[in-house]
Amino acid sequence: MPDFDATIVGAGAVGLACAAALADAGQSVLILEAEALPGSHTSARNSEVIHAGLYYPTGSLKHRLSVRGRRLLYPFLAAHGVAHRKCGKLVTATSPAELPAIEAIAARAAANGVENIRLLTAAEARAREPEVQSHGALLSAETGILDSHGYMAALLARIEAQGGLLACRSPLASAEPTPDGFNLTTGGDDPAHLTTARLVNSAGLFAQATAGRIMGLSPEHVPALHLARGCYFGLTGKSPFQGLVYPAPVEGGLGIHATIDLAGRTRFGPDVEWLPPGAAASPPDYSVDPARAAAFATAIRRYWPGLPEGALYPDYAGIRPKLAPRGSPDADFRIDGPEVHGVEGLVNLFGIESPGLTASLAIAEEVAARLAEGSGMTWRKDGPPQRP
Repeated sequence: MPDFDATIVGAGAVGLACAAALADAGQSVLILEAEALPGSHTSARNSEVIHAGLYYPTGSLKHRLSVRGRRLLYPFLAAHGVAHRKCGKLVTATSPAELPAIEAIAARAAANGVENIRLLTAAEARAREPEVQSHGALLSAETGILDSHGYMAALLARIEAQGGLLACRSPLASAEPTPDGFNLTTGGDDPAHLTTARLVNSAGLFAQATAGRIMGLSPEHVPALHLARGCYFGLTGKSPFQGLVYPAPVEGGLGIHATIDLAGRTRFGPDVEWLPPGAAASPPDYSVDPARAAAFATAIRRYWPGLPEGALYPDYAGIRPKLAPRGSPDADFRIDGPEVHGVEGLVNLFGIESPGLTASLAIAEEVAARLAEGSGMTWRKDGPPQRP
């Protein structure tokens, strides 16, 4: 018998959600994390926004899983005492020329089944956000914010309550398929050999590198990795906004938007800086160049003309794992099970960028369901994961 029913590589929000779903389904679970702490990369370096599901092509995984994930996430956060707030979001047209883009977002959101969306006139938008330049806007009332670290801690507590284990500083060195699953070797300070029936690659920025260590997985099933770096700047002083404020989307992201954290602090970002083709994710550069503040100020003043001089300070940066290069349409998530690559018991997650945090519980459902197919594992997809 294998040592574990399932091993998850990567202890970010998505990996932890997958582990929690499998543990709740009665599986013995191990999580391998290369860093000293869970959630050290993408999960901790984002806007901490609960997305409603406005932007994504109808029928795509990003659409389906962000909407489903958001509907699962609010009750999960409430049940586990994780700080969050459904503060709403204004997507504003800063000129008449941007109104068609805002209307197109509204149409797509309606097609995606997003609840509580409404187009606002310029006067209605200014009544909600008096400081915002607007010729009309889309209001998304279901958008919110959360404490991403609190969320991951709640997932880990749920996993450990079911007997699951987290091994930090334990990168996957190799995985060899066997008739019963996989023989795994870990690296780090305390290398180990173990066996697992199922394997989930949720390594985020390092998913492609991890896939390269899985024997029997053809390189044709490992997509190219493209990296986009995004910086955030904080605002000194009191926030001028009631909720989140977004401009019309830009290539590679949603534009330099304004978010408010749970302490009421305002931050702006991310911008989009494409790293050179072939750039490696490790070691990641999370520094923020103070000189970028000038470009931030120009972008912010398009929707907040009242930004004071010198009010921005460098905050933090993150890196997004993308599957499409610069100049191409955004790619969808990839959740590759045996039906794609032919390796039984393996699921690879590629390109899990935004809205991955929002979608994490729904991604976990999808992963558990795919692993359950033909395995005899019990899984209910009509509600929260249940122990059989």
